[in-house]
Amino acid sequence: FDPRHYLGTHCYGFPKTGPHRLRFLLESVKDLRETLKKKGSTLVVRKGKPEDVVCDLITQLGSVSAVAFHEEVREMSFLKDNIRLWKFL
Repeated sequence: FDPRHYLGTHCYGFPKTGPHRLRFLLESVKDLRETLKKKGSTLVVRKGKPEDVVCDLITQLGSVSAVAFHEEVREMSFLKDNIRLWKFL
């Protein structure tokens, strides 16, 4: 979870993520984790700036051959520019 999306950020004078949306997101992630667990898998959830979290995960995992972003939104375009993957290749 990127704190910039729900801690005091505003879009057009409204919170980008209000309490109802945040609750929905948390419940959805919890449900996904439980579903994956029943299938013998897991879900890793982190809180922080994605450009920092991805780099930390790569460091923790050691060898990573690819990193993919599924959804292309304005924020992700900015984040991809800030992730310095070549350090890990």
